[in-house]
Amino acid sequence: MTLNHIGFYVTVLVTHIIQGITGFAGTLLAMPASLYLVGSATAVPVLNCLGLASGIYVYPKNRQFVKWKTLLIALAVMIPSMIGGVFLRQLLSSRERILYYILGAIILALSIKGFYDVFSAGKEKEKRPLPGVIKWSVLVLAGLVHGMFVCGGPLLIIYMADCLDRKEEFRATLSTSWIFLNGILLVVHLIEGLWSIELLKILLISLPVLFLAMFIGSILYRKMSQKLFTIISYFLLVISAVSLFFKT
Repeated sequence: MTLNHIGFYVTVLVTHIIQGITGFAGTLLAMPASLYLVGSATAVPVLNCLGLASGIYVYPKNRQFVKWKTLLIALAVMIPSMIGGVFLRQLLSSRERILYYILGAIILALSIKGFYDVFSAGKEKEKRPLPGVIKWSVLVLAGLVHGMFVCGGPLLIIYMADCLDRKEEFRATLSTSWIFLNGILLVVHLIEGLWSIELLKILLISLPVLFLAMFIGSILYRKMSQKLFTIISYFLLVISAVSLFFKT
């Protein structure tokens, strides 16, 4: 085991504590450091499997909070565009940085708007739903980005936050989506031949680290108020957006 691999496991621990709290952002926050530490050929398939495992971890105790109508609509839009993203990743591998910059700018703008909505008005401010065109465009882009980089969560959260008010529903529905989306990507990665015995060893070491992180995150999650949960979610969006500008 090299120092780079140890650094990767520490990255998994820290970022997936956040995943355990919010139901998203673990993979996206882990990806930049993981690319430097172990490379994309390891980071993408392993982090995809960890995202799948995190969804499986959250689901059993929270399945009563899953809003299936919201989830199925998201999957119906995202899965076709996610498959398209897989092909785009193969075709545009030399131009990934441009997409990172564009995606980072979009997420940053929307997260700043979210902060404005939280802090600028009184407690009785009426929630304004997203226009339909924006809502569906966000889902299509989320699937596209997830297929290419396994990090469509910050865009999917925009749709989920617009549809769901309770943090229990938000977290459970978002976490369950990774079971379907990352499960499909796992099959795609196997077909692409990305997996090897060495990657399987790294995954087997990473899984206990992931579950420890999710356990810690679950404890912290139960102690949070609705407003704090919302603030942390948007703060993580800002971190995710900034991290995209430093991807290679």
